[in-house]
Amino acid sequence: MPADLKAFRSSLLDFIADPFYQAEAESIRYLPDGLLVLENGIIKALGHYDDLQPQYADVPTIAYPDRLIMPGFIDTHIHFPQTEMIAAYGEQLLEWLDKYTFPTERKFQDKAYAQQVASLFLDELLKNGTTTALVFAAVFPESVDAFFEEAQRRHLRMIAGKVMMDRHAPDFLIDTAESSYEDSKRLIEKWHKHDRLLYAVTPRFAVTSTPKQLSLAGKLLQEFPDVYLQTHLCENLKEIELVKQLFPNHQGYLDVYDQAGLVGDKSIFAHGIHLTDAEFDRLSQANSAIAFCPTSNLFLGSGLFNLEKAKSTETPIKVGLGTDVGAGTSFSLLQTASEAYKVAQLRTQKLSAFKALFLATLGGAKALSLDDRIGNFDPGKEADFIVLNLRATPLMAFRNQAPTATSLAALAEQVFAMMILGDDRAISATYILGNLAYGQ
Repeated sequence: MPADLKAFRSSLLDFIADPFYQAEAESIRYLPDGLLVLENGIIKALGHYDDLQPQYADVPTIAYPDRLIMPGFIDTHIHFPQTEMIAAYGEQLLEWLDKYTFPTERKFQDKAYAQQVASLFLDELLKNGTTTALVFAAVFPESVDAFFEEAQRRHLRMIAGKVMMDRHAPDFLIDTAESSYEDSKRLIEKWHKHDRLLYAVTPRFAVTSTPKQLSLAGKLLQEFPDVYLQTHLCENLKEIELVKQLFPNHQGYLDVYDQAGLVGDKSIFAHGIHLTDAEFDRLSQANSAIAFCPTSNLFLGSGLFNLEKAKSTETPIKVGLGTDVGAGTSFSLLQTASEAYKVAQLRTQKLSAFKALFLATLGGAKALSLDDRIGNFDPGKEADFIVLNLRATPLMAFRNQAPTATSLAALAEQVFAMMILGDDRAISATYILGNLAYGQ
C-alpha cells in the first residue's frame, strides 16, 4: 500500500520531559512555525517549517496560521454513564451517589440507551480536545460493549471497564464477586488490545466491594498482567471513615487495595486527596498513578489535592488530570486545568500553564503507561492532536492580542490566558490518527 503522507503547518507545542522535575525550558518543545509530517496516521517527522519543507515539498500540507497545535488531551478519570447527571445539586460524595448516580446508572442495562449516551459522550470529548480517556462504564457488561463499539467506530485510543460492585448499592445495580469476575474476564478477552482499545479492571471503590470481589479483581490482574486497574481512593473524609469500619484489619484505605494485589504500575487511583504520608510513599514505590480531579473535588466539597507532594522528589508519583464527569463540572481539560490552578493557589502553591498542560498531555500518557504511543510529537507515535485557537472568543482575543509567540515567556503568558479563559470554543479541530474527527 502506498504511504499516505500528509503534513500540518502551524505553531507546535509539546513536552519532552516532566517540567515538575526539569527546567520548563528544557521540558518544552515549541516551534513558532513548525511542520508536523504524518505517514498512515503515525508521526513521521517534525521540525521548523523552513528546515523540513524542502524534504516534503510534494506532501499535501494543511496550514493553521495563528493557531497552536498540541497533542490531544488525555483524561485519566471520567464516568460515561454520569453524563446526564452532570451538575446535580447539593450533596457530598456518599449522598450524591445514592441520590443521583445509582438511579442514573440503572438505565445502562439497556444497550441501546448506553450506545446513545456513549455516542454523545465521545462526541463531547472530541469537541473538547480529549483524544484518550480512562473511563468507568456501569456495572452492566452491555454498557462496556456499547462504549467500546462507539470508540472503535471513531478509531479512538480508549481504556474502559465494567464497574464491579457487590455491596452497599441498590439491588438493581449489584453484581456478585463471581459474576463480576466472569463478566470482566469475558470483556477483557473481547476488547483488550482490540484495535486501539484497552481494558481496566474497575472496582468502583472499597466501600462497594467485598474482600472477595477485590481479591478476584486482583486475580484478573494476575491472569491479564497488561490490563489496567482503576478505582477511587481517599476522596472524602466520611468515605475514608466508612472504609475503616468495613476493613478494620487494614493499615488504611490504600492497604485495602494493596492486600488484594491491586496496587501496581498500571493502577490509576482517582482523587487521593486525603492520603497519609505512608500512602504517598507506597504509591510512589509501586509506580502507581493518581488522577487529579479538581472540578469534582471542589464541586462535591471533597478537598484540595496535594499536588506538590505527589510531584515532589521524595515521593514522585505519576499524575494526570481527570474531569470526573459527572461529579466534575466540565468535559474540558482546559477548564479542569484552570480549576487545578485555583486548587494550587488555595494551597499557596503555583501551577504554571506549562505544568498544567504537561499533566493534560504527556503527564496523562505517562500516568496511563502510554507515553510510548501518545502524549507528544515524537516520531513513531500515534497522530492524535488538537488545533487550539488562543483568540477563540472576543475576550480571549482582547487578552491575547499579540501574534504568534516567539519566546517561551510570551508563550507562557498566552497559554495561561487560554487555560483560564478557554473551553471547548478554543478547540478549532481534533485529529485522530491524522484524520479530522471534529472541526468548528
